[in-house]
Amino acid sequence: MPLPPSLYADTARPAPETPPLDGDRSVSVAIVGGGFTGLSAALHLAEQGVDVAVLEAHEPGWGASGRNGGQVNPGLKHDPDQVVADFGPDLGGRMVALSGNAPNVVFDLIQRHQIACEALQSGSLRVAIGDRALREVRRSADQWVGKSDKVNFLDREVISGLTGTDRYLGAMLDQRGGQLNPLGYARGMAAAAMQAGAAVHGGTRVSRIGKDGGRWRLTTPTGTVTAEKIILATNGYTDDLWPGLRQSVVPAYSAIAASEPAPEDVMPTRSSLYEIGSITVYYRKDRDHRVLMGGRGVQRDVSRPEELHYLIDYAVRLWPALRGLRWTHGWSGQVAITTDHYPHIHEPDETVLMCLGYNGRGVAMSTAMGPELARRAMGGRAAEIAMPITGVRQIPLHGLWKTAVEARVLYGRVRDYLGL
Repeated sequence: MPLPPSLYADTARPAPETPPLDGDRSVSVAIVGGGFTGLSAALHLAEQGVDVAVLEAHEPGWGASGRNGGQVNPGLKHDPDQVVADFGPDLGGRMVALSGNAPNVVFDLIQRHQIACEALQSGSLRVAIGDRALREVRRSADQWVGKSDKVNFLDREVISGLTGTDRYLGAMLDQRGGQLNPLGYARGMAAAAMQAGAAVHGGTRVSRIGKDGGRWRLTTPTGTVTAEKIILATNGYTDDLWPGLRQSVVPAYSAIAASEPAPEDVMPTRSSLYEIGSITVYYRKDRDHRVLMGGRGVQRDVSRPEELHYLIDYAVRLWPALRGLRWTHGWSGQVAITTDHYPHIHEPDETVLMCLGYNGRGVAMSTAMGPELARRAMGGRAAEIAMPITGVRQIPLHGLWKTAVEARVLYGRVRDYLGL
C-alpha cells in the first residue's frame, strides 16, 4: 500500500531502500513493525552487534509514526504523583524518569546520527482552556517543577503572548519537548539502523508466527524468518497476528490539517502545544511557518483538508487572521489507546516482547522504549526495564470501539467549545 498523502510525504527526506524479504533467513531477533518502537529497538540492538531484522508491511513510518503531529512531548498521560501511587516509588519513579527524559533520547539520537527531520527542541506547552483544566495544569507543573529545572508554569498573559490567542488561562512549559517531521525521523532512524547492521524489509507483511524447533518462524509472502526472539511493535495497526493483542487496545484516529505559511503573530512560539480538555487538540508551527492543527477526528482515513473543517474552524477561532488562508493538506492515522492510559509491555514468553499503546505520546516514548526493549530482549527476565510488564488483557465489548470513540469525540468537542 502506498504512503498516504500528507505534508510529511511531500517534504520529508527521501526514504531509504528497504526491499521486501526475499527468501529465508535466520536472525537473533525479529521485529514486526517499522515504526518508532521497532526501529529504535532495532537500532539499539544492532549497535550491540545483535543480528536483527525488521519486517514492515508497508514502509518505515507508514503508520502513526509517519503521520502524527510531530510533537515530542515529555511525560506519560498521568502526572508523576499518580504514576508513583500506581506503581510504587521504585518502578513508578523509574517510569517518571524515563518518560521525562524521553525527548532527550529523541534529540540525542537525531544529533548522533545526523537525521534530517526539522528537529527543534523548542519546548512543549500544556495549556488550559477552563478552570478545571487550569487546576490540572497547575498540579502537573507543581509536580514536574520538583523534578526538572526545565519546567515552569506560565500565567494567562505570558501564554497569550507566546501563542497569539487569549483562549488559554495558563500553561505548563516543559523545555525538554519540541517538534520534528516524524516521517523524516522514521526514515532517518531506519537508515541509521541499517547502517548499524540491522536489516529492514518493507513490503513484508507477517502473516503467521509459530514455533519451529525451539525458534520462532515468521511467515511472509516472500519468505520466512526464523529467530531466537521476537518483538511485536505494531501499535495502532495491530492485527490478529498474536491472539488477543488487537483487542487489548483501542485504535483511535487522530487527524491533522496543515495550512500554507501563516502570519508571524499566529502562534509566534515554535513550541509544540496541546490543550487540556475533554478532547485533545494539539498544534505547532513548523519550519516553514505552516500551522499544523491536530485532534481526534472522524474514525476513518482522511486525505483532504476539506474533511477536517472542524479543526480549521477552530484554528480561525483562535486566530481570526487565518480566515481566508489556504489549507493545503489533511490526513489521519491510528494511535493505540489503552484503558489505563499507560503504555503496555507484554512478555507472554521469555522470547517474546510486545510494546504498544502510547496514548498520543508516541514520538518520545516509543523511541525511549527502544533501548529498554533491546536490553530486555538480550538480558531476559533478569534485565529490569523502567515500565511494568503485564499480561495481555482484552477489552470487553471491543467490537463496539468505533461507535464509542465517535460518540466520545462528539461529546467532548461540544464540552470544550462551551468551555465546560
